[in-house]
Parts: sequence; C-alpha cells; structure tokens
Amino acid sequence: MSGSGNPGPGAAPCRFAHYFVLCGIDAESGLEPDELAGENFDQSPLRRTFKSKVLAHYPQNIEWNPFDQDAVNMLCMPKGLSFRTQADNRDPQLHSFIITREDGSRTYGFVLTFYEEVTSKQICTAMQTLYQMHNAEQYSSVCASSSCSMDSLASSIDEGDATSLGKLQRYNSYDISRDTLYVSKCICLITPLPFMQACKKFLIQLYKAVTSQQPPPLPLESYIHNILYEVPLPPPGRSLKFYGVYEPIICQRPGPNELPLSDYPLREVFELLGLENLVQVFTCVLLEMQILLYSQDYQRLMTVAEGITTLLFPFQWQHVYVPILPASLLHFLDAPVPYLMGLQSKEGTDRSKLELPQEANLCFVDIDNHFIELPEEFPQFPNKLEFIQEISEVLLQFGIPPEGNLHCSDSATKLKNLVLSDLVNDKKNGNIPSNALNMYELLKGNETIARLQALAKRTGVTMEKMTITTPLTEERDGKLSCEELELRDYKLNVQLREVFANRFTQMFADYEAFVIQAAPDMESWLTNREQMQNFDKASFLSDQPEPYLPFLSHFIETQMFATFIDNKIISQWEEKDPFLRVFDSQIEKIRLYNVRAPALRTSNYQKCSTLKEAAQSIEQRLMKIDHTAIHPHLLDMKIGQGKYEQGFFPKLQSDVLATGPTNNNRWASRSTTTQRRKDRLRQHSEHIGLDNDMREPSEELLLRQNSMAFWEWDQGPPPPARPPKKSFSECCLKYMQEARSLGKNLRQPKLSDLSPAVIAQTNWKFVEGLLKECRMKTKRMLVEKMGHEAVELGHGEANITGLEENTLIASLCDLLERIWSHGLQVKQGKSALWSHLLQYQEREEKQEHSAESPVGGGTERRKSDTGITLPTLRVSLIQDMRHVQNMSEIKTDVGRARAWIRLSLEKKLLSQHLKQLLSNQALAKKLYKRYAFLRCEEEREQFLYHLLSLNAVDYFCFTSVFTTIMIPYRSVIIPIKKLSNAITTSNPWICVSGELGDSGVMQIPKNHLEMTFECQNLGKLTTVQIGHDNSGLLAKWLVDCVMVRNEITGHTYKFPCGRWLGKGVDDGSLERILIGELVSSTSDEELGKQCRTPPQQKSPTVTRRLSITSLTGKNTKPNAGQIQEGIGEAVNNIVKHFHKPEKERGSLTILLCGENGLVAALEQVFHHGFKSARIFHKNVFIWDFIEKAVAYFETSDQIGDNEEALLLQRSSCKTFCHYVNAINTAPRNIGKDGKFQILVCLGTRDHLLPQWIPLLAECPPITRMYEENALLRDRMTVNSLIRVLQTLQDFNIILEGSLIKGVDV
Repeated sequence: MSGSGNPGPGAAPCRFAHYFVLCGIDAESGLEPDELAGENFDQSPLRRTFKSKVLAHYPQNIEWNPFDQDAVNMLCMPKGLSFRTQADNRDPQLHSFIITREDGSRTYGFVLTFYEEVTSKQICTAMQTLYQMHNAEQYSSVCASSSCSMDSLASSIDEGDATSLGKLQRYNSYDISRDTLYVSKCICLITPLPFMQACKKFLIQLYKAVTSQQPPPLPLESYIHNILYEVPLPPPGRSLKFYGVYEPIICQRPGPNELPLSDYPLREVFELLGLENLVQVFTCVLLEMQILLYSQDYQRLMTVAEGITTLLFPFQWQHVYVPILPASLLHFLDAPVPYLMGLQSKEGTDRSKLELPQEANLCFVDIDNHFIELPEEFPQFPNKLEFIQEISEVLLQFGIPPEGNLHCSDSATKLKNLVLSDLVNDKKNGNIPSNALNMYELLKGNETIARLQALAKRTGVTMEKMTITTPLTEERDGKLSCEELELRDYKLNVQLREVFANRFTQMFADYEAFVIQAAPDMESWLTNREQMQNFDKASFLSDQPEPYLPFLSHFIETQMFATFIDNKIISQWEEKDPFLRVFDSQIEKIRLYNVRAPALRTSNYQKCSTLKEAAQSIEQRLMKIDHTAIHPHLLDMKIGQGKYEQGFFPKLQSDVLATGPTNNNRWASRSTTTQRRKDRLRQHSEHIGLDNDMREPSEELLLRQNSMAFWEWDQGPPPPARPPKKSFSECCLKYMQEARSLGKNLRQPKLSDLSPAVIAQTNWKFVEGLLKECRMKTKRMLVEKMGHEAVELGHGEANITGLEENTLIASLCDLLERIWSHGLQVKQGKSALWSHLLQYQEREEKQEHSAESPVGGGTERRKSDTGITLPTLRVSLIQDMRHVQNMSEIKTDVGRARAWIRLSLEKKLLSQHLKQLLSNQALAKKLYKRYAFLRCEEEREQFLYHLLSLNAVDYFCFTSVFTTIMIPYRSVIIPIKKLSNAITTSNPWICVSGELGDSGVMQIPKNHLEMTFECQNLGKLTTVQIGHDNSGLLAKWLVDCVMVRNEITGHTYKFPCGRWLGKGVDDGSLERILIGELVSSTSDEELGKQCRTPPQQKSPTVTRRLSITSLTGKNTKPNAGQIQEGIGEAVNNIVKHFHKPEKERGSLTILLCGENGLVAALEQVFHHGFKSARIFHKNVFIWDFIEKAVAYFETSDQIGDNEEALLLQRSSCKTFCHYVNAINTAPRNIGKDGKFQILVCLGTRDHLLPQWIPLLAECPPITRMYEENALLRDRMTVNSLIRVLQTLQDFNIILEGSLIKGVDV
C-alpha cells in the first residue's frame, strides 16, 4: 500500500496507538462466502462464514509499520462475518491478536466485535433466498432417507447444539418480514506495546457511546484522533492518564530494570489451565516442542499464549508464533518446525475428531476443558514440586485455587460487562450519574464476588461500601480509576513473573563464566558464526546438580538459549538487549544479597525474595499518576456528516483522522534515538539467534520467522531450480536478502498472495531447513563421539557427556518424526514414521519373499581360525520392526518409532533401512503430497547420506535405554582343534555377564558348541565364565575363545581364552573368567581407519595368556622399563576412569583384567626374574609363590623396628593370609592364574595392595623363587610400585560380581 499521510514521522514510534481500524460487511460486494475459512454448505446460512472487509483505517499508512490490510482483516475477524437475528445472543466480544514483522518486532491488535442491524434490503433478501435453498435441500435429504431423524438433522445444522424442535425451526427460518438481521462489525486499535487493559477500556467506552440513547459528549472522531495522535507512550517506569469517552484510563510501563511489560492477566491463565498443567506446558515451551492451544474463545487463546511466553523471561520464543490461527490458515499446522499456535474449536466438536498432521512431539492444550496432552518423553522442570509449592503460595494469597477454576474467567468478564452496561446517560467528559451504584447488591450471588468478598473480609476491606460515585476532584481520579481487582491483577502478574524469573536466575547464575567470547570484533564473529563454539556446554553441565541435568541438557540445545547466548556476546559491541540487561541485574542482586555464593552449586530450592518490592513499584505508579495526556477536543469537522444514530457506528470523517496535529513534534528528538536502535536491531536480526551447533545463517530466519501454510501444489509448478553452490559469505548474503524479502510471508503471511508459486517457494524453504537441521545434528553427534581427535581436526568441543548423547539422539528422533509428518496426505496414528513403516510391512508381508529384506549387503559373518562360525544374522527392516512390536513395555506408536530408530542406529542400519522404506515409491506417492520432503529426491538422498555418516561411530542407544526387555543371545565356543579335542566328554557350562546383570549358570548341551538363550537385557557384555565338571575320558579342553551375539542388536562380543580347562594340565583350572571385547564388522573397520578414532580397549589375547604360563620361553620377555611403564599406564587408566562423569565411564573390568589392565601389568612384575617355570617337570606359577609366602607368615613371628610397625605388619600379614585362604577355599574350580587375578582385584578394591607388596618383597621365599635382578627384589622399584598403587586409594572401586563370585572375605 502506497502513501503516507503523516507529517511528523519521527513522532509515531512514541505514539500510544498506530492505527484505528473498522472491519465489517461491504454493502457493495454483499454476501461473499469465505472459501478460505472452509465453507460448509450443510450448515444453516446464519452459521456460515462470509467475507469481511477493512471498511476504514486511520491513518492511511505509517512508514515503519506499514498497514497489512489482509492480515489485519483476517485477525480482526478470524471466522469472517457472522449473522444473527433478534432471537440470538448478540453480546459484544473482546479479543486481541499479534502481528510479527520481518525484523522480529511485534505489533498488538485489540478488537471489540459487536452486532449492527443490517439496513441493506439486498443483503436481507439474499439471506432469505439462501434459507429457502437450504431448507429445500434439507427437506429433500430427509425424504430421501427415512432413517434420518430430526435429531440427526438438528445436529448437522447446529453443530450438535440444537436440542429442541423449536430451536431447529428457528435456525431453519429467516423471514424478512418478521425477523431483524444483524451482522458483526469490529473496531480495533493497533498498538506497539501490549496495553491490553487500557485498549479494552477505550474500545468498550467507544462501543457504549454508539449504543447509548444519548450521543457522546464529543463526536467519536475527537476520541479516536486523540488516542492516535495526542496520547504518547508512557516513558519507562512511569504511568500515564488519558481520556476515553466517559472515564479516564490509566496505563503504566515498567522501568528499565524491571521485568518487561505484560498486561495479559496471568490470573486467567492459572484459572484456565491449573498450576500443574501450566508448569507442564511451560516446560514443553522451554524445550521448543510444538504447542497447540485449543479453545472456542479467541481471547483465551491469546491470554494463554502471551501469559506463557511472558513467563519465559529472560528467554524469548524464537519459532512460529500464531496465538490465533485463522480458519483459512489451518495448513500452518503442517509446519515441520516448533510452533506455538492457537486454534479455535467449534462448538460441540470433539477432540478426537480433530485431525492434526503430527502429534509425536505435540503438546495439545484444551483450554476450555482444563485438559492437556503431553509428548511421551520429556524431562521435568528442575525442583518442580518446590516450584509449584512456591507459586501456590502466591496464588493463595490472592484467593486463586492452584488447581484452577474454569468459571472464574467467565464470571470476571460478566462482572465487567454488568458494570459497564450501567455506565450510560453521561453528559460530562469523564463522569457518570451522581447516584451511587451498589455493586454488592447488583452482583449478589456471583461466585467470584462471593470468593472475593471472603478474601476482602480477611484483608479488612468491606465489600458493601464499594460504590462508584461522581469524581469530586482531579486528585481522586487516579485512585478511583484503578479498581481494586485490576490492581490485584497487576500485583499478581508481577509477583508470579518474579517467581518464574527467579528460577532462571538461580539456574543460570554463573552462565557468564561459560560463555566463550573468542572473536575480536563483531564482523569476524558474524563471519565465523557457524564454526564457533559460543557456550561451554560440557563444563556448564558438569557444574550442575544431578537432578537438573535431564532438563538442562535438553534446554541448552534450544534456539531460545542459543539466541540468549548470542545476545550476550553481541552486547560487548552493541547496546545490551533489554531482557539480558534486566536478567544480568537480577543476578547481580542475588550476589549482593548473598542469597547464594557465586561458585556454589546446590539443588536446594531458593525462594524468590523480591516479591513485595516488585508489587510496590507497580502500586506506586498506578496510585500516583506521572503524566496526563491532552483531553479530547472538538476538531475542525464538516457539519452534517457522521450524524449520531443509536446502535450504528457512524461513518467517520477521514480527512480529520488521516493526519495528526502539525505542531505535535515534542517526541521527535527522543524517537530519533529509538528509530536508530530499531534500524540497528533490524540489521542484526538476521544474525541473532543462530544456534551454536545446529543452525546455518539462513536457517535461523527460516525458523524464527513464522512460516507460511502448506497448500497443495500438485497442480502447481515444480519446485524452483536449485542455484549452483556458492561460498559461505555469498550464501549468507543471498539468504539474508531472501529472508528479508520473504519476511512477511514467513513471519505473518501476506494473505493477499496465495498463488501456487509463493506456496511452493515457502514449502521449499521448509525442505531446505529440514535438510540443514539434519546435517547439523548428524555432524554434532559425530563430533560428540570422536573425542579429542576431533578437536585436533578442528571440529570443536570434545567432551560432551553421555547425557547429552541421549539428548542428541532424542532430538534426532524428533527431527525424523517432523520430516515424516511434512506433507502427509492423510494422517494415521500419532507417529507418521511408524504409520509409514506399518504400511510398508503390510505390503511386504503380502509377498512371498517378504520375510527377508531384499538388501543383503549388510550380513554379518563371524569366522575364527578353526572355521567354526556364528550363523549369519540377516539384515531385515521388517525383522527389526517385529523385535520392537514384541516389546510389551512399549505401548504407543510414538514409542515404537523411537525404539526402532534407536535400534537401527545401534545396528548402523538407520540410513539403509530408511532408504529401503523410501524405495517403495508407490507407497510414498500414496502417503505424501508432492511438496513433501520425502518426495524431493535430491534432498532425500542428501538426508540419507548424512544419516549414513553416523555409521562411523558405535552407539548403544537401544541397549542402554530399554534395560528391562528380554533379549535372545547366541553363544559359540571355539576350541583349538590342532592341540585338543573339539568336543569334551565332561559337562560344560557358561555364564554371561554384562553391565546390567548376568544370565546365571547355563549347562551347554553335550556334544554341542553352540547354544541360544533368552534373558533380560544384560547391557554391554563384559565377562563370560566357562567351565566343566572334569568327567569322562576326554575331559581336558583347550578353548580358543567364546563368541556371544545379541540377536536383536547384532552386537557380537569375543571373549579370548587360549587356555586349557582340566585337571593336571596348564594351571589345573576347571573354570575361567574371560574378558570380552566388541567385534567390529569389516565395514566398521574401514570407517574406523578413515576417521582414525582410537580403537576400544581390547581384552586379553591368546598370546599374552600363553606368555604367562609354561609357554613363556617361546616369547620375548618385556624388560624392566617396559614393565614399569605398563604398571603406570594401567593405574593411570583407572584414575582417568574415575575422573569421567559416572554415565560415561564404561567398564572397569576391562581396566582391571583386560589386556594392558592392572592384573596383567602386575603379572609381568611378578614374572620378572621368576626362576625356571618348570621344576622337576612340574609347572610353577605365581600363586605357588603366594601360597609359600602365606605359609611363612602363618608360622613365623615377624621382628619389627618398633612396636607400632610390628602391629601394622602383623595386621597386614593377617589380612593377606585371610584373603588368600578365602580364595583357596572358595567353592570354585579356578586355576592358579585365576586365583591371582581375584587376589589383585580384591586388593585393589579394598586398597590393600600397597600394604601387601612390601610384605611379599621381604619374605624369605622370595630369595628361593626369584633371581637377584628381579624387580620384586629391588627396593627402589618396590617403593616406586607402592607409590603408584597408592594413587588408587581415593577411589571407590566396585567389582563385577562374576570376578569374585563365591569368595567370602
């Protein structure tokens, strides 16, 4: 729209209101059905929607806030025009709306809708004709179907509301000669700040002036001109009084260090939702889920949306925000991004009939029925119970039940309407009749007043004396204009917001310490924004109390947190963001008051201490008015125009309302600064809000700005051609320009242009956005797994916690659900992905070869040198689905989809499975519209490629999450055939242990080397105990290794042995404890080589085990230096293990008993200088030396230098003997090397090794069994060994049960 009619443009940003708008029926175009609002011709004509139009708006245009006629019309009348007769309820309705401009700034609209009699004969005649046609159709359908009763007809006509025949007849007849027809019209104020209460009062007074029997004191143009051009915005921290038609109106604005302005009553939000529900919805908003509000009342939608977003301080919602979604924009719900939207429910419509495109990550809030549906998996808000308790205390002080009260809100509205209906017959500006109005008598029986009266008695206020009388003096105006209830609402608002803000100041009191400010200037920061780490997430989380972690690890990944941190970094070069400035000052206050020491981390709940102070500052502003605006006055108007006629809004004289007074430039200098700041904000808006790791420069705009709806464009043009790849800076500029030009369409759609090309372009933006999000998520997940090597390669932070890993995987599941929800033809079930999988499964199973996947490239074969193998585990998408379907623990489709994603990711088949799923093009075409992400071929291929990159790392995201499910395992024992029998005649047994438990002892069927068993999830496998009863002729058995495979995840573990089982051979062991290692497939190994990731710690190999037995002589022995180095490394690995966060530590068993573990290192120490391993053809082992030492300790009396040393030595000897004897007498057939392993493990656990080593080094048997150069006979080496072992003293070492089973110490 061109043209601006305002002479002093500098003044407008400081004006209270920008536009006054009038919407209604256009007499010239008549009745036009509103097709976009979803026309239903089955409804009676009075229930149908017709097109409304902006009849007038003043001024014509403002340069920095251009008037968007289509958007304003749609939001003023979201359902279009509605008609009523004299028999219908025609009460005026108030609602508000919000328009978000392309620079991210917001404009608020406040609307009063009322009914005006239709005077046009053509429109009345058209309505009667529509009724005659409708009745004829209804009559013919009744005749055609005798089974169709009048009841069902009634429900179809009146959306389930008609309950009587009389009502039915009334709705089905409009008689032009008998009935009066009314049509909706609305008056609207558009303002830069949300002064809801003031605008509401102004519009109600304007409406009363129209419906009053007496004309208003001045023409309506005077009041509208006054509020548009002569009422300024109150300065920060000040209050302002201006004048409506009958009464003065007061508004106030918080100061620079107070919480930002919020005029929507939080009382109503808590009454509508209830405290518990509100905190849950608030948590969903913080975690940027999809939030859909649902209510018949537009104002309820707006109140709840604004209320919840207000409580987010200091954070701000960064995504799609449409509190009132017009009927013509229902396709908005298809947006595959986080959103907060409000949808009007139709009277009598059941929630179950509401078809929503995606529900996997949806929080559905049914406001009218006090009911919410939450996503299946989301963490609770920290200290939730204490937090709810604190809010309850504030609510109860104001007489509001924490469980909410659905009727309160309605009663309060009726109360105000009752009072206002008597404010008529006024002939002086700002006055009402002098006779007092006894409100108590008027409202006797009202439940809200009864409750307030009880509260009033407690607070010492007498309700009966609350009267409205003629103001006597100017001084009393201020006190009377602020009603008691309104003041209470203001105080309640600010106190509730302080409680919520206090939670964040407690949680993020030290956030500044973790902000990474690496860039020297703003330009270089913006240029390298994507590569930079802005916040040290890992360190921040490691510094938090344990209960906070599930919530915080999710929250610091959100766009709103990233924007908050970006604002902090930008504040070193630019003026601080107002939210950030207030938040930082609150943190300073906390430190000054010593409520909490800056470095102290505690999960103790700290209540808000500034409630009284906050309420007092508002009360002072409202009771003592700082500024008064110019009174409305007569304008230079033409006589005879706009004649007053009761019940009809007059035609306003546009020439007097088009421009403001020419001398009114007193705010010009102040507003120049404001305008300069706005320009700066506009320049930087494209940069603010890029997520640390997840967003590209363009994507922030794509996701922050509202997104167009997705209309089908199957008949429209194909997607735009993709431009060639450009450099980062070129792309950055290009996307910024695109985003600016598409700003209105994306943030608040330009509703006049709904052409297929524009819709296609908008959908294309979503497809690109989803692809970028996928790339950033997979990159982050890879970096998280690649450790310090990734840092060396320049990928950023390395030490992300296991908790964060789970958060990232959950976030990947959400992304996949959003991708599968985009462009659905028909929604089936809550999970679009699972629905697609089920239909694929159904089709495949109908075919003969459906049991197996056609893709055979991923089969796994495990071979050993002996040729015995684990049977092939086939790769099958359908089989993985069946595994998930068999899990009785999972009850919902969303849960099944997530389990399937986790399983596929753990098996490194996610990309392959999804490729196979999408290869069925006929099914994809049936399920998805042409614009859907899954039907954009090139993007789909890139998406699958990004997922394929996740195969480079090992995930246990299925095994570690579903810990209680039953899992089938398969085990194979592989003997060394060259040196022993393949099968033993004795009765072998096996026991498999993992991080989550063990299988128990299981007998292996005779003459079999393979067995399958089912048991509860063991987690990652750690040890296998294998043994036999030594019966039969061929009892001796040389086992190479044991292989065990999880038949669901396909993870295969190898447990090397390389030792004999049998009496009179090797160390005489009938059972052994084997330590496991995960076997990687060939493809994994290749990927491993490419990414140079260090391999997982391996367990003992055959060579090492043979080297410490009688076969030692065949291998090169390590020298003293290497042995000492090995000890240092083994101890160092255990120390590092305990310095990691608990959830990331992995298996301690491997560090103790694995290859290069502590047991192996100590074995090398004890073997060094050990005299000939064979004496008189009999093997000699370390355990023989241990037993000889015990025999010596038990028979001799030690001689010490002093009594204290002697007592200590005796105590150590006694303990040592007790442990060795306990191991020897244990009911287990463990060999001598196995016994030594148990002794080292117990000594490490109980921190006794540093006491035992010197005893062994000094006992006489050492001289007989060790050569002089042995390490154990070198005093310096022994002292050094003791010092190294003492570093383990501080750690609480817990041993796996399988290592020490049966040993009682």
